[in-house]
Amino acid sequence: MRADGIVTLLETLLRPGDRVVLEGDNQKQADFLSRSLAQLDPARVHDLHLLIPSIARPEHLTLFERGIARRVDFCFAGPQSVRVAELLERGKLEIGSIHTYIELYARLFVDLTPQVALVCAEQADAAGNLYTGANTEDTPTIIEAAAFRHGVVLAQVNELVDELPRVDIPGSWVDLIVRADRPFALEPLFTRDPARISDQQVLMAMLVIRGIYERHGVTSLNHGIGFATAAIELLLPTFAESLGLKGRICRHWVLNPHPTIIPAIECGWVESLHSFGSEAGMEAYVRARPDVFFVGNDGSLRSNRTLAQLAGQYGVDLFVGATLQMDAAGNSSTVTHGRLAGFGGAPNMGHDPRGRRHTSEAWLSLITAQAPVVRGRKLVVQLVETFRSGVPGFVESLDAVEVGRRSGMPIAPVMIYGEDVSHVVSEHGIAYLYRTTGEEERRAALAAIAGTTAIGRAADTQRSASLRARGIVAHPEDLGVQRNEARRSLLAAHSLDELIEWSGGLYQPPERLRRG
Repeated sequence: MRADGIVTLLETLLRPGDRVVLEGDNQKQADFLSRSLAQLDPARVHDLHLLIPSIARPEHLTLFERGIARRVDFCFAGPQSVRVAELLERGKLEIGSIHTYIELYARLFVDLTPQVALVCAEQADAAGNLYTGANTEDTPTIIEAAAFRHGVVLAQVNELVDELPRVDIPGSWVDLIVRADRPFALEPLFTRDPARISDQQVLMAMLVIRGIYERHGVTSLNHGIGFATAAIELLLPTFAESLGLKGRICRHWVLNPHPTIIPAIECGWVESLHSFGSEAGMEAYVRARPDVFFVGNDGSLRSNRTLAQLAGQYGVDLFVGATLQMDAAGNSSTVTHGRLAGFGGAPNMGHDPRGRRHTSEAWLSLITAQAPVVRGRKLVVQLVETFRSGVPGFVESLDAVEVGRRSGMPIAPVMIYGEDVSHVVSEHGIAYLYRTTGEEERRAALAAIAGTTAIGRAADTQRSASLRARGIVAHPEDLGVQRNEARRSLLAAHSLDELIEWSGGLYQPPERLRRG
């Protein structure tokens, strides 16, 4: 199809009320198609039901302001979270549900099957085959849901070529192709500049390495986005190496190609790394390390968010991520007043999958009962700084409870339920929640590491001391971590420029990130 005829095509293709799945992925965006959608005549196309993993671009919400779309089922809305909340308040937008990624993908094959799929790819050939390249992400799953249920698949591509480097999507699954006016948008979502990591985050990272990774023998894991998890990655070649832990922990990863993992790879820590998507600027480095990354015969990364989410759910022993708020029972959410961010993949990886049957040292180490029939448990670790810019991380009640009530949601939009959390780490220490007996002791353990927040001030001093004596709470000193040694100088890299050096010049971050 010609690019200048895309609006007419969409107005012919779409009917009011259609379910439309749009990429809207975590990183790559079919932005030519979303920008074109926003130009439709609302008198002809209106009240669409949008299925979108990530609400990331302004025009995604322009669709609702203009009445072209009415209802949305989504997973994540970080860049547009404030605007989502505003449109919901104004009645311009209806939310079906906020999902995890894999949950939304699953429903595409059950009760949310799309009539139309709008996707993006790097290249297409004359037969309609698609090359999705390093950022395959959600494309195969989205296309399959539509193509095999009588839906229409429309793909925007960067280039039309005679021969593809590899075939990622067969042409028989694709109905229409349009060459976009510019390459699809790509967000460097997982890049964290080491220069912005604080000493406090270094301290928390040291606690995780000593008090969790070493103690439980964690060899397979997933890291969420954040400066504290970036600090863990940058401490592996320095602090963790000084403890003799190389080869004993952190060998197999489910992770986007975080630039901050480069030093650990170069120092021989990482044996394998499977990715949800790629990361802008990491393409050449990934191509040079096929011994670590999953790559095709063409040398480029093969990412797949659906399979990586499954790997992160069932294949790894540990998930660690940060949260904005945690209540006294250990429930956490990134949904706060005026900010409806959604969940992404955290609830999927941040829970204990009861269907797991294979064992590992780390999984078995969380068994606390003695009985003929017992099961291990996944380590679900939450990092909570007691205060961020003066705002407490530990709270009596999550904002999500009130937001859910005011928005008419049937349940509060909790990201990770407290019952799934095995460990909580703050700058004051670790609460080993999996060892607690009952709700009351769980709350006491959290209060013991909650500092001067309202939760922490309510802690019983004698009870906290007892929990510490029993090993349910550990302070840095109990783990051999000296607070005065927790400094940024321990990091293997202190800037993006140093990460470039570690990569041998192969990592090339987007210019806007280097400008800072």
